Amino acid sequence: MGAALPLGDPIPASGPLEETGTWAADAPFSVYLHVPFCRVRCGYCDFNTYTAQELHGAPQDAYADTVRREIDLSVAQLAARGPLRPASTVFFGGGTPTLLPAGDLGRMLRGIDEAFGIAHGAEVTVEANPDTVRPETATTLAAAGVTRMSVGMQSAVPHVLASLDRTHRPENVRSAVDSARAAGLQVSVDVIYGAPGESLADWRRSLEEALALEPDHISAYALIVEDGTKLARQIRRGEVAAPDDDLQADMYELADELLGAAGFAWYEVSNWARTHESRSRHNLAYWEGADWWGYGPGAHSHVAGTRFWNVRHPAAYAARLGAGESPAAGRETPDPTARLWEEVLLRTRIRDGLPLDRLPASGRRALAALIADGLVDGAAAVHGRVVLTLRGRLLGDTVARALTS
Repeated sequence: MGAALPLGDPIPASGPLEETGTWAADAPFSVYLHVPFCRVRCGYCDFNTYTAQELHGAPQDAYADTVRREIDLSVAQLAARGPLRPASTVFFGGGTPTLLPAGDLGRMLRGIDEAFGIAHGAEVTVEANPDTVRPETATTLAAAGVTRMSVGMQSAVPHVLASLDRTHRPENVRSAVDSARAAGLQVSVDVIYGAPGESLADWRRSLEEALALEPDHISAYALIVEDGTKLARQIRRGEVAAPDDDLQADMYELADELLGAAGFAWYEVSNWARTHESRSRHNLAYWEGADWWGYGPGAHSHVAGTRFWNVRHPAAYAARLGAGESPAAGRETPDPTARLWEEVLLRTRIRDGLPLDRLPASGRRALAALIADGLVDGAAAVHGRVVLTLRGRLLGDTVARALTS
């Protein structure tokens, strides 16, 4: 049911925003809509998700209306700070957003439009399990204003899907992509590498089949073992092997090689796009430190320098909103040291890189050694930006520590 929420300052019933902080009227504003429902829980997943048996009085068919109550509360909070800004990106994540009827997702999106407006040319993404997408699903989503579908392929190899507890039928990945394309949506495909028992040959097959789908965008994530998950317990009991760091590095290099040869360019450590326009603008907003409001149980937000997060369980979330109270559980305002670390960690992940003038003097002094070690691109540094090499992408946390220590 997801990792525990962080500690933070208490939230008044009126809402999470403090009086301090800046709210720039012309800056981008993004929206995340969390749909916490899943048919089954994958063994590796620590997202805030719930199966039908775990909802305890928070029915799925009431969820869209509950989220719209939070949207209304957020409008009051934001309007007190200045002019409302239209949403430049919207992202439905989960869980499995497409477990809800497409019309419910459309009603939530309409709630955002009525509250803030949706900017002309906005990117609106829905994550989808391949088994839950039909032609009419994609058509309804497109008519509601969705522009992009992110299809959770994860692997093309049955035994790898089984090791991840993924239950979708591999052939439905193609039908989901075809349905999205027919509706005029851009398509992203997600894959995971490093699963128990997955070989380099298995991973190559998944990459080749993902490329055969001809998507606009591919996300390739290393499997991470999170505390509290079924996978972590299996590894602790010795039932399956932990991911092998060297093998995962080989898999990452293979992904970069094959995707690059197929015309995809990396723009973030785990993301490749066919064109500049097909990059995920929503995820770039996270990496670039933009403002976003996350709606739904357990959703996190970053607005006007304040971070805050909602209560985790859908029933507690609905009860708060039903009482006219904010569902936020805690908030924090990072100090300058924490903000610098975060900026370096996030912006060095993206191909556009980090401006050198954002580094402290110690970080600029460390740069020469990082270039000599082949972790940072020397030519980019000459032009004033810190950009990771392929080797640097594999050791990104090491680079970030060197630049901020």
